[in-house]
Amino acid sequence: MSHPPLIVHVIFHLGVGGLENGLVNLINHIPADRYRHAIICLKGFSEFHKRLNRDDVEIIALNKREGKDFSVYGKLYRVFRQLKPDIVHTRNLTAMEAQVVAAVAGVKARVHGEHGRDIFDLDGKNWKYNLLRKAIRPFIHHFITVSKDLENWLIDTVKVSPVKVHQIYNGVEHLRFHPGGTVPVEIFPPDFFAGRPFVVGSVGRMAAVKDFPTLVQAFLMLRNELSEIDRPLRLIIAGEGVARAECEAMLRSAGVEQFAWLPGERDDIPQLMQAMDVFVLPSLGEGISNTVLEAMASGLPVIATRVGGNTELVLEGETGRLVPSGDPVALARAISQYHQDNTAVYKHGQHARAIIEQQFSMRSMTNGYLAVYDRVLGYKSKTETIN
Repeated sequence: MSHPPLIVHVIFHLGVGGLENGLVNLINHIPADRYRHAIICLKGFSEFHKRLNRDDVEIIALNKREGKDFSVYGKLYRVFRQLKPDIVHTRNLTAMEAQVVAAVAGVKARVHGEHGRDIFDLDGKNWKYNLLRKAIRPFIHHFITVSKDLENWLIDTVKVSPVKVHQIYNGVEHLRFHPGGTVPVEIFPPDFFAGRPFVVGSVGRMAAVKDFPTLVQAFLMLRNELSEIDRPLRLIIAGEGVARAECEAMLRSAGVEQFAWLPGERDDIPQLMQAMDVFVLPSLGEGISNTVLEAMASGLPVIATRVGGNTELVLEGETGRLVPSGDPVALARAISQYHQDNTAVYKHGQHARAIIEQQFSMRSMTNGYLAVYDRVLGYKSKTETIN
């Protein structure tokens, strides 16, 4: 095509996060001769946009005010009329209303993605939210979910026709995230690795829904149980958010802040994962976690809560362990099992890496999205997937 179709992606904010990471990965891997892209951020964007490898992606911030800002609808309409997109692709409930504006603006193909729910509606049962989803449903031609859990919820609860829903797992850059690298000890606090410690790690937005305080509680419990001759325990949580200060306060109160490292937002996550022995995701709710996929690609066993798409990624007793959400005792027990069993750490990590290579490639994800985009434009048979 001499003039590839334009996809306008509408999201709330372009910053560090799983949804945003997936969007950037997708744009970076779709060939430029297949589709062009623009991103509309209802709120704004951060330095994270520099992860885009293409220099032809326009990013537009509408600077939405807090609360209900009706002026954003007029801004959206004007941008849609100016850009004349072939496809509008919204993500999650915060951007879903843009589908109505896109229809009014004459956009012919409209796609909506569900990537996970927030702390206010962990089970997707909030009747007001679902009433809004059902009201907007007729304006959407196709839905994409990142997990089977979300796919079933759209069909059973939001009453979307199964023929309009396509489930596509996130892909992971398995060449960037891999086992066997060199641990960058120089970036850690002094003596952090003294005594050949067992390092428990996590990465993510430190938002309430991720429940990092429960991980800190489990860490403190396990430290109290260990004897002087046990392998020392260390904790890494990389990420920024409201829970960071709370977690740091818990560690200070227990007098163990020197055994944990909470460095905030980082751009060297592949290197940090080389320092971990086990990866933990303590979320209260989850779609499909990019950080779990990245940890698996890094050859790490994963302990995750039994919520959302986590059960589709972590195979109990084969690539990791699943625990109830909000249960620090169960989480401490799962960490302890790996702490005492180096063989399981290695075997489960190797199995996790193999699954990433087989089922969660970037190529598979990209081809899935291309198939949906081609389908809504009506020329699916004219294009080929990415090899």
